[in-house]
Amino acid sequence: MSDQDAVVLAKLRVPPQAVEAEASLLGALLLNNANFELIADLVVADDFYLYQNQTVFRAISELVQSSRPADVITTHAYIQSMAQTHSVEGIDYLNALAQYVPSTSNIRNYAELVRERSILRQLVQAGDAIAANAFNAAGQSSSSVLEHAERLILSVGARGHMHETAKALGPQIARFLSQLQERADCPGQKCSVQTGFTDLDQVTDGFQSGDLVVIAGRPSMGKTSIAMNIAEHCAIRQKLPVLVFSLEMSADQLTQRIVGSVGRVNQKDLRSGMLSEHEWGRVSEAVEGLRGAVLDIQDMGVDTVAGIRTVARRTARRHKGLGLMVVDYLQLLGVSADRSGVENRANEVAQISRGLKLLAKELQCPVIALSQLNRSVESRIDKRPLMSDLRDSGAIEQDADTILFVYRDEVYSKEACKDPGVAEIIIGKQRNGPTGTVRLAWSPTLSRFDNLVRPSS
Repeated sequence: MSDQDAVVLAKLRVPPQAVEAEASLLGALLLNNANFELIADLVVADDFYLYQNQTVFRAISELVQSSRPADVITTHAYIQSMAQTHSVEGIDYLNALAQYVPSTSNIRNYAELVRERSILRQLVQAGDAIAANAFNAAGQSSSSVLEHAERLILSVGARGHMHETAKALGPQIARFLSQLQERADCPGQKCSVQTGFTDLDQVTDGFQSGDLVVIAGRPSMGKTSIAMNIAEHCAIRQKLPVLVFSLEMSADQLTQRIVGSVGRVNQKDLRSGMLSEHEWGRVSEAVEGLRGAVLDIQDMGVDTVAGIRTVARRTARRHKGLGLMVVDYLQLLGVSADRSGVENRANEVAQISRGLKLLAKELQCPVIALSQLNRSVESRIDKRPLMSDLRDSGAIEQDADTILFVYRDEVYSKEACKDPGVAEIIIGKQRNGPTGTVRLAWSPTLSRFDNLVRPSS
């Protein structure tokens, strides 16, 4: 078979459809309008394969939703007023539909079948559009073509989930009680991702599945370090898979930081290679401790939310779930490779933060996103960050479940600093808990935060 014959054959293929289910669904609605509420959350007019069935469903829907009867006579009259009589072959077609009803009790099954076939047709259309775009990709990068393909597939996927019914309180309470009992049976086990910092975990109870956690601060405060310390604890101590997107540092640089932090080896010595025998021993111990940890670093080729979504889903499938995801940092991301439709940076950051929050919910793991702060912090006498200092968009504040600010007074005044080596982790927002400040010890040579040892009383 030639390529031309294959194209012709593809055009002759009948798209997925369920004409009998469409007729049964419409007939059941004409016989009893009360059935409409049983299927209103499942189908829309465009889900019907036959155009005349789209017209009939649209008429029934508009009549019922305006509290008017929708039988054969009234529906026919309404369609006539819509100037659509030619598309349904008059009242005979409606009479035939009313008689073609195997069982009105199965109306929801009919609707589900109509919807499923509609989704399959949309997938076929998306596939055709993806192929056409790939064949005519002049001026587009491969990443742009891939993102276009993903958007089309995701739009179909969203259509598949948009009509999920609201969750009833009764089953939700049963689910809550089951989860509560699990926690009570194992009081020592934490369901959340622990940070490894005792005081911070006491205030936040760790990071919950589906949470977007923003860690913000001015340059050199230690945003990357604290995020990686949490990632290390999650991968090593809790033995959960971790995925890190590093848009600023290379995987080699980040690996050096991790080894130095875990082994408590001076980062300068690691860079120079001038290690003492004791330090070599610590490096060996760190490497051995990290050997079983699942911590993936993506440092190239991904600088959009769409790209992050693709890699995160693939990684989650490979590891059968993710325990934690880190994005360093938010302001280096774009919504997609093609930014021509972005009106301004604030709107783009709003889309980015929303995209990361939705991804956290989808993957059921916390997502830590690092964020810069506005320079206005520098002009204040008290340079401790405020919520209004979040750079580019107030949407970050809205989407985040938890916002942590990293502040070290010695960055601004080493001589006047009363607590050198101490960092303040300011909890600016916690959706399900209190705000406040936690103090941690900071070791710049190790790129590491630790629990602050309090002087004995």
